[in-house]
Amino acid sequence: MHLFRLLRILRIASRYGLDSLVLDLEPSGRLARLVNRCLFWRDLSQPRAVRLRLALENLGPIFVKFGQVLSTRRDLLPPDMADELARLQDQVPPFSSELALREIEKAYGKPASAVFAEFDPTPIASASIAQVHFARLPKGREVAVKILRPDMSAVIEHDLALMDAAAALLEKVWEDGKRLKPREVVAEFAKYLRDELDLMREAANCSQLRRNFEGSALLIVPEVFWDWCTPTVMVMERMYGTPISQVDTLREIGVDLQKLSTAGVEIFFTQVFRDGFFHADMHPGNIFVHPDGRYIALDFGIVGTITDTDKNYLAQNFLAFFQRDYRRVAEAHVESGWAPPGTRVDEFEAAIRAVCEPIFDRPLKEISFGKVLLRLFQTSRRFQVEIQPQLVMLQKTLLNIEGLGRQLDPELDLWKTAKPFLERWMGEQIGWRGILQSVQQEMPRWARTLPQLPRLAHQALGRTPPSSHLEAQLERLIAVQKRQNRWLALLMVLVLAMIAVFFLLR
Repeated sequence: MHLFRLLRILRIASRYGLDSLVLDLEPSGRLARLVNRCLFWRDLSQPRAVRLRLALENLGPIFVKFGQVLSTRRDLLPPDMADELARLQDQVPPFSSELALREIEKAYGKPASAVFAEFDPTPIASASIAQVHFARLPKGREVAVKILRPDMSAVIEHDLALMDAAAALLEKVWEDGKRLKPREVVAEFAKYLRDELDLMREAANCSQLRRNFEGSALLIVPEVFWDWCTPTVMVMERMYGTPISQVDTLREIGVDLQKLSTAGVEIFFTQVFRDGFFHADMHPGNIFVHPDGRYIALDFGIVGTITDTDKNYLAQNFLAFFQRDYRRVAEAHVESGWAPPGTRVDEFEAAIRAVCEPIFDRPLKEISFGKVLLRLFQTSRRFQVEIQPQLVMLQKTLLNIEGLGRQLDPELDLWKTAKPFLERWMGEQIGWRGILQSVQQEMPRWARTLPQLPRLAHQALGRTPPSSHLEAQLERLIAVQKRQNRWLALLMVLVLAMIAVFFLLR
């Protein structure tokens, strides 16, 4: 089956002349002309951008997602290709209305007319994994109904198997294979993609993000109607807004694009560093703008999570980067284990400086994160820095944010926007607020453990015959416990003093 799928991919690539997109890069163009003569029966009359989009649509959801990511990289693609691939964000050909109604009946065990007061069989948007219809619940609430494309699992599993096989081959034949961990990266991508095939997971992601931003002045997240959700159908609040890609329309209705682009950066860093839970599919087709200027998030099939440890090291790296403290960036990589223990910090620092220094004090329109990441990749290769698979989605999201920022406000100063937020977050983590938060989190554990220590010590003595060795160990344990009690008492006094000062200053 994998062989058949590979042959189909090659057949579609040849049919739409994707080989010519690569061969045309040759200065003389002789090889491209030779291939076209040999494959004379192909019809390549359509523009190259249209052929690329059609090929990705025919190849399936994984390739469509690849096209979605490419569409946001206007600094890397010619304008005609970027414009055409942007259609993949929400204009993928839909499946038929009859099939949509059949999927609803399969999900609920009864027809759509018995589930909804109204149901529009014409889809309002269609993407690689699902399509959306408008409807009305029995009590009159307007909703958006997301329906999973039928029989998607088999195609996706074949593509993932091919990607895994290619990654395994890379690990064996490429000198950087083991360091870059391509199989782990594919496994991470596969996990997120499989999650997209369960709309109950997506509904849970939506609900979590809505709770994280409840009452926010920056972001609106639709409400989920759980009684109507199944693994193949998701029902959520209908949202009214303007697609973020329609920049001219946003200007006409009076939206402040500069303020909007700044809010986008703050939303991203809030999701990553405050919550450790972020929307990881922020292409323009998934983002609308409310008339009051707030963002509206849609499509929650792919979310990313990071641990507190990764958050801490990422924050240190970002903050040191914004402060141009390249030595701290190098040290953080070594401390986190991302770079080998024997790495020469001074050499690593100099290499990072050479990559990053030229991009400071420039607006976003003059910076290409894609090119910066390429140079950082070359630097990491030299110093044997290991790729972190759990951060792949974060890197992808950062590139999406850059693409959105370019559309809204090319003059955006990403550094000045992000630096105050990270400084405030770091202050909350390591300042007195961080101490208070840590004490609040640990207090329940202390309250359970401290009263049990005498009983646990007595039980241990009762089970084990006394000896001079054990007595010595017990004396050391008691001495350690006394020191810990003194430190705990001192810490509690400091915490109470800080709380008192805090309330006096309010």
